[in-house]
Amino acid sequence: MQSPFIVELNEQNFRQVLEGSMQAPVLIHFWAPMSQESTQVIPQLQELAQQYNGAFTLALLNCEQEQMIASQFGVQALPTIALFVNGQPVDGLGGPQELQAIQSMLANHLPSQDELDIKQALELIQTNQHGQALALLQALPDDLKQKGDVKLAIAECLLETQDFEQAKVLLGNIPLEYQDNYYKGLVAKLELHEHSANSPEIQSLEKQFQAESSNVKLAAELALSYHQVNRDQEALEILWQFLSRDLNALDGEVKKHFMDILAALGQTNPLASQYRRKLYSLLY
Repeated sequence: MQSPFIVELNEQNFRQVLEGSMQAPVLIHFWAPMSQESTQVIPQLQELAQQYNGAFTLALLNCEQEQMIASQFGVQALPTIALFVNGQPVDGLGGPQELQAIQSMLANHLPSQDELDIKQALELIQTNQHGQALALLQALPDDLKQKGDVKLAIAECLLETQDFEQAKVLLGNIPLEYQDNYYKGLVAKLELHEHSANSPEIQSLEKQFQAESSNVKLAAELALSYHQVNRDQEALEILWQFLSRDLNALDGEVKKHFMDILAALGQTNPLASQYRRKLYSLLY
């Protein structure tokens, strides 16, 4: 299995691999083809290393091929598992083991799955994959989601995925000790959105539409202006007022604008799903 978290240990790299335990723990699995118990567990260990996504490195040592290294470690029986942290052995298991026993040993020395999810989410944020990061963060237990640093990360994801209302609520409940430059930057981004979302141009269109609420061309113009500043619910609602009465309103332009906004929101957006169902109720 090709993975940066799984290595074949040999004389050329074993010192380097052990030095790597200064950054992340190294789990060495001593095995040999003649020992069925030691070979059978390898796929499970490989899958475990993938699941932990870099929280530890799995090093596989074939004791038949690397007898000198095996003797240096004093391996007496196969399979043997040894966990190294900061270059030193800190735990281990000898003889055939259930995978659950290995997981329990790792749990004593490695971050929890929730901590790993937070770490992965922060990495996703760094690469602008805010939607994926948000899904990870929102799946965390409530007590973790109440932590100030996690709240800030969720707020950033909400801003970047244009859920400004939820972001505003979250930023309004950040503990004082977390109101640092990162927090101030997020607040500034929210304020910039709110300013542009309520520009003089939009306010002027709103006044005109209040005076001419049956003007479909004006409604379409206001809806597009709302959409441009991510006020999509208001945009869809205005268009729906006319579309629900006439599917061909403004020679089909209203339906086109409506569909364009739904497409921009994406298939998984709850707001888009809600208005898509409304449209389908008219079509079918």
